[in-house]
Amino acid sequence: MAAWLTTHEDITERARNERRIAFLAQHDLLTGVANRALFSETLEDAAGRLGGHGERFSVLMLDLDKFKHVNDTLGHPAGDQLLIEVAKRLKSAIRETDVLARLGGDEFAIIQKNVDLQNEEAIALSLRIIGLLEQPFDLNGHRVGIGTSIGIAFAPEHGADAETLLKKADLALYAAKSGGRNDFRLFEPELTAAADIQKSMEAEFREAILEGQFELHYQPIVDVRTRAIRNMEAFVRWHHPSRGWLGPDQFLPLAESTGLVVPLGEWILQQACMDAAAWPPHVGIAVNVSAVQFRKENLFDVVLCALVDSGLSPERLELEMADVSLLERNQACLQTMRQLRNIGISIALDNCGAGYSSGSYLTGFPFDKIKIDRAFTQGFANRRDCAAVIASVLALARGLDIATVAKGVETSEQLEALSAAGIDFAQGYLIGRPLAHADLDFEAAAPSARSVA
Repeated sequence: MAAWLTTHEDITERARNERRIAFLAQHDLLTGVANRALFSETLEDAAGRLGGHGERFSVLMLDLDKFKHVNDTLGHPAGDQLLIEVAKRLKSAIRETDVLARLGGDEFAIIQKNVDLQNEEAIALSLRIIGLLEQPFDLNGHRVGIGTSIGIAFAPEHGADAETLLKKADLALYAAKSGGRNDFRLFEPELTAAADIQKSMEAEFREAILEGQFELHYQPIVDVRTRAIRNMEAFVRWHHPSRGWLGPDQFLPLAESTGLVVPLGEWILQQACMDAAAWPPHVGIAVNVSAVQFRKENLFDVVLCALVDSGLSPERLELEMADVSLLERNQACLQTMRQLRNIGISIALDNCGAGYSSGSYLTGFPFDKIKIDRAFTQGFANRRDCAAVIASVLALARGLDIATVAKGVETSEQLEALSAAGIDFAQGYLIGRPLAHADLDFEAAAPSARSVA
């Protein structure tokens, strides 16, 4: 008796799983759009077709503006939801022949294929995307506004290989972000030169930190009523080997953009506290601290080390913040501020009135002092708008029991008018210019400060 033994395998489920695995290998798990691997493969293919068939294409690099703020304030689940919604809007803006990818974090990229008028079509797409993404997002009841910066490179005009095109689109993206964000930039040859200069400056900056090319200068802050020096504010200078002395405005933006402001800021704190420890005990030291340093979340430890190493009393240290709007009431930053104040350190809001609504930050953060921007100080006597701003700040300061400092005082008339208005402290060239530590003379400084009365 003969018999057959047969086996049956249902390949439908296996095929479905294989397709899913293949899809996951080439697509972003969160948003479902192409991932970096598929984008790179597609870009290489487009570059190859450019050489073989002359099919021009454009590369757009996108970076979301204010995405970190959403993550910090609403949490990572809200950030993930925002990325999903952004991807949906981006997909609605492109054609079926275009490729949208998420490269990682809040970075997206688009390959715009089969374009005849590259310039016009890339600009039209960029404007369409900016318009879509600046519309508010609803994240579980939270209304969120963001924007996007876009950098654009054309093939073959700006390059014929994937690496070159990505680099040039990225340079254009950086230019868009540096120019104010929520905008687009086309690549220009000048951007390469600027990037090379920045890279060279960054290398020099790192070397300057290691070789001790920075020096602190100090400017007095006086009590308006007694004209006695109460604080000295630290200003950093760079003694560049070939360019001579550089002021903060010539290198601090670079330090901020590269993250090098963190090691530089730690050195400034250490050196300022060390210098101040040798001053008369009634004179304190004011040091500027950036939002980048606060967001590192080790600022309290850095400050504590500077105080311990120098032996300076915490009550003699004041930390100034000019870019408090970047903190956006981050709870970790608020906790750090409270820790610093609990050990006796005071915290000042610098450049009050410039660039943002200071009142909301004064009530949201624990400040001890308000420093009024020099533009308002110098316009106080002859401009109604400046006088109104200072009057408002003074009224708010009195209500919150916060001291006030007028920056940029250059004439006796300005000092007298500010004194009559109720300003507590003054700082500026009339009081004294920033000097190196070795040139400070506190015995001589007190009479000269009194003489401006």
